[in-house]
Amino acid sequence: MRIRVVHETVYQYRPPAAGVIQNLRLTPRNHDGQYVLEWRVEISADGRLSEREDAFGNVSHSFSVDGPVDEVRVLVQGQVETQDTQGVVRGAIERFPPSLFLRETPLTQPDPAILSFAQEALNTDDQSELGQLHILLDRIKDEFTYDTDPTHATTTAAEAFALKRGVCQDLAHIFIAAARSLRIPARYIGGYFCRADGVVQQEAGHAWAEAFVPVLGWVAFDPANGMCATDQHVRVAVGLDYLGAAPVRGSRYGGGTEQLTVAVQVDQAARQTQS
Repeated sequence: MRIRVVHETVYQYRPPAAGVIQNLRLTPRNHDGQYVLEWRVEISADGRLSEREDAFGNVSHSFSVDGPVDEVRVLVQGQVETQDTQGVVRGAIERFPPSLFLRETPLTQPDPAILSFAQEALNTDDQSELGQLHILLDRIKDEFTYDTDPTHATTTAAEAFALKRGVCQDLAHIFIAAARSLRIPARYIGGYFCRADGVVQQEAGHAWAEAFVPVLGWVAFDPANGMCATDQHVRVAVGLDYLGAAPVRGSRYGGGTEQLTVAVQVDQAARQTQS
């Protein structure tokens, strides 16, 4: 599938900020099943955009703008060719052994409720890691509600679990916390999802998880959609949790309030061409 992405992030500062620093993880990389045909990152402000690789091998851009700054726009657009690998991720940059991804973080710390939830995955006929992960995937899809209202960027897995609802980020954190409690390495993935129902306009990017299965390697699980990743997914960034793979993170100094607006379009490129 050829997927076209247009992702615009707009920050408005009232009164203007004295300065802005931003770090972006918005650029996908090639691996088996994913090839980046074209991709570019543009900023509206007069500042130098520097590119580097972070510790996990993500492509990271950073820039700083001296004020007064009343608005900053970050525009990302490109096309990626994807293939369905049944969720198995091969050919990606791997800087660390899988055991690193057993490390808990404040956003993925399991509480007693998550520990109990994860242990129930062991009470089945299929005792393999892959079987346990699919049970977690199915139960999260069945028992949790996708809801954009009650959570925020720093909602923890335990908080979202108690609410029994959240966005894709929250469901990924719950899956990761539960998998790690079973001693299965798991990590957070940020990217994009091309919806099968034809909905192009989206409020944000997408998030899912990858877990390490000894026989297969890393396998991608999308709890929000109850599926392993397919050619509908564009993989962009990896981290221990959302904060390590956030598409845009930064800070401002001086000024007053900050208003954030995000607009994402994800569609099959062929359909865009024919319209």
